[in-house]
Amino acid sequence: MSNVFRVAVLECDTPIDPVKEKYGTYGDIFSRLLNNGLSNLEGLKSKPTLDVSKWDVVDKQEYPELSEIDGILMTGSKHDSFESHPWILKLVDFTKKAFDAKKPIVGICFGHQILARAMGAKVGRSDKGWEVSADNIDVTDAGFALFDKSSLTLHQMHRDVVFDVPEGFQNLGTSPRCDVQGLYLPNRAFSVQAHPEFDDYIMDKILKKRHGDGIFSDDMYEDGNLRASLEHDGLLVATTIWKFFLVPSKA
Repeated sequence: MSNVFRVAVLECDTPIDPVKEKYGTYGDIFSRLLNNGLSNLEGLKSKPTLDVSKWDVVDKQEYPELSEIDGILMTGSKHDSFESHPWILKLVDFTKKAFDAKKPIVGICFGHQILARAMGAKVGRSDKGWEVSADNIDVTDAGFALFDKSSLTLHQMHRDVVFDVPEGFQNLGTSPRCDVQGLYLPNRAFSVQAHPEFDDYIMDKILKKRHGDGIFSDDMYEDGNLRASLEHDGLLVATTIWKFFLVPSKA
C-alpha cells in the first residue's frame, strides 16, 4: 500500500458565507472529516497520509485524471440531482467513467443521489418533505455489517431522494422520509444521504438562512434547531469511509 492516499473531492457546491469563512470550501471540510476518520481508524499496520485535491465541477467543470487518484468523494449541493444542467450531466458521465475504471466512489447527499443516478436508479423530489438536522436512521443488515450499530444519528438537509436501489448495490438504511439512506457495493461505491461532515455550527447557519429566505417555516426551523446540537455519528461514517477505501472486502 502506498503511504499516500489521493482523494479527489468533487465540490458540487460552495458553502454559505459564514460556513465558508470559518471552515473553507467543502473540500476543506471533507479533508478535516477524513483526517479525523483516519485518526480514529484501528486495525491497520500502517496508515496512509491523506492527499486531498479539490475540483470545482459546477463553475469550472474540472475533473481529475483517474490515473492520478485513488478515490473520489462527491459532496452535497443545493442543486437538484435530477436536473439536466450540462454540469450535472457531465458529473453523471464522470461518475460512470470512474465506476467503470474501478475507482472507489463516496457520495454524500447530492453525491449519493448522483451516484444512484449514474447507476441507473431514479432520483427526484420526495413527496414527504424535508429531512433536516440531526435525526435517526434505522440501518439495514448491510448497514449493521458496516457500522456495527442498529441505528445512526446524522445531520440531514434534503428533500430530494433516491427512489430505488441500483442493481447489485445494497441499501444501508431507512428513515420515515427516505427509504434509501445509503448505498454500498463492496470496494466500488459507498454513499449516505446524510451529512457526516456537518456540525452544530454548520447546521445552525443553514437553518437560519433557509428560515430567513422563507424556505423553512417557523415550525421547521424551531424543530431543526432543537436537534442541531445532538451528538451524531459523523466520525463513525468517516472511519467507515476509510475502511471502504483501504480494506478489501470479501463480499
